Amino acid sequence: MSKNNNNNNKSVLRLKDYRVRSSDSLSKVVLLHNLKDDSGKFNPCKGGNRHTWFRRNVKSVAFMFVLTAFMFLLDSVMVSVFGSINFHGSSSTRNSDGREEDSVAHKERPTVEMYGRLLNLASSALVAEEFKQESLNFWEEPYQEASKWTPCADKRYPTSLGKPGENNGYIMVSANGGLNQQRVAICNAVAVASLLNATLVLPKFLYSNVWKDPSQFGDIYQEDYFMRMLKDDVHIVQELPLHLKSLDIEAIGSLITDADIMKEAKPIDYIHTVLPLLMKNKVVHFLGFGNRLGFDPFPPELQRLRCKCDFHALKFVPKIQEVGSLLIKRIRKFQYHAAERQLDKQLLGDFTPSISSKENYVERGSSRYLALHLRFEEDMVAYSQCDFGGGEHEKMELEAYREVHFPLLIERLKNSKPVSPAELRKLGKCPLTPEEAALVLAALGFKRGTYIYLAGSRIYGGSSRMHPFTNLYPNLVTKETLLTYNELAPFRNFSSQVFSDLDNRFTNFFGYIFVTWKKNLPWVQLAALDFIACATSD
Repeated sequence: MSKNNNNNNKSVLRLKDYRVRSSDSLSKVVLLHNLKDDSGKFNPCKGGNRHTWFRRNVKSVAFMFVLTAFMFLLDSVMVSVFGSINFHGSSSTRNSDGREEDSVAHKERPTVEMYGRLLNLASSALVAEEFKQESLNFWEEPYQEASKWTPCADKRYPTSLGKPGENNGYIMVSANGGLNQQRVAICNAVAVASLLNATLVLPKFLYSNVWKDPSQFGDIYQEDYFMRMLKDDVHIVQELPLHLKSLDIEAIGSLITDADIMKEAKPIDYIHTVLPLLMKNKVVHFLGFGNRLGFDPFPPELQRLRCKCDFHALKFVPKIQEVGSLLIKRIRKFQYHAAERQLDKQLLGDFTPSISSKENYVERGSSRYLALHLRFEEDMVAYSQCDFGGGEHEKMELEAYREVHFPLLIERLKNSKPVSPAELRKLGKCPLTPEEAALVLAALGFKRGTYIYLAGSRIYGGSSRMHPFTNLYPNLVTKETLLTYNELAPFRNFSSQVFSDLDNRFTNFFGYIFVTWKKNLPWVQLAALDFIACATSD
């Protein structure tokens, strides 16, 4: 009996020992559940077999360590490159008291409708008009002789200035704003350089904390082509000569800001104000130069030069032309007019789409499209000081934005009589909301099925702000919906190049970085694609 008891006690002890060992083995199984022996079954690691198992699977263990190290390294790179990334593909913004908030929550707010009754009326009218013949033809040139008009840049005048024989000094320009403001500043600088018998230094672009784009002239336009096209009209150099580089432009009084030159100034203003300074110091620097040269009245020879600059000399770099051509193909659904337009050739160069008999383009409906730039971005909305129906949250958000980006506006408002948002809207000083833009299109007679290319596409308020528009006009496309991640690759800055060589199968895995990646894109270069799409629209 005692022997049996002893045997039972030993069995209990062995059972306890087995449970302890089982628990220990289980934890190892959990940690190494993917590591299997040659037979495909997990080999328990105990005794001498443990060393044999590790010898057999040393490559697998090493691979796991290398893979883990790679993932940690990749995570570190992403954090350093993109700042702060979360796994929902959203970035963070700061509210007025400095706290961070999710931008997805920021964008996905309730739909704002300021004109509910009008939207219902417009929707009913569009449905009723859908199957009627279009009474107003927006798609044809109203002037029959327009095709015979001579481009301004091709005209020649008896008083044409030509390249001056003597040089009064050098003109530098640092242009501000977006793509269109920069183009205006460049061509105004060309005209002023010709007017003052000066040499133009290749213009530079100021960094904007709104655009956050470091692109310079050569990133957007072909420098050599620009200089070659204007060589008979004005001297252009890439840099100041060495003896002028060391000068403190501001100290010698040659820095000219927008406060020193009135808006839409006349040529005589430059002769009286700028020319004496130029002849004295041999250099002047226009800082900003936004809309600082008028249009009417204006000497025709200077206007010709300005047109030559804008429509001929400013040619986009090949990467913009190539992606722009692809964008136009997508918008037009691979359908083109038989006649090649001169404008298309100027915008797209060697990448101008052409129909080859070997290419099989499938008809997918009308290729005509309307291009629309709502100008309803956050900077425009904030600067206007208008009320857009978003309530107290919108008001605080726009006030915070103004404090950060428009400090001069804030100071000016402190010293001026306040104007109510209602009065600003009554005076027509508020940018149209997407809702109002849709109502205007409906009132003009555009049908519900109108194919619309939306330029800009960084709409304040996000998709919720666009709901009233897309409810009336659903056929809406943007460059982001028509071009893929890889097709936009030429526009990635250095930070985004980290992912340029990743295999396509990893794209979905890292798809959550796309929203943050978009924030690092050179927006002025992307605006060039919008410029092309708008200029070639119907």
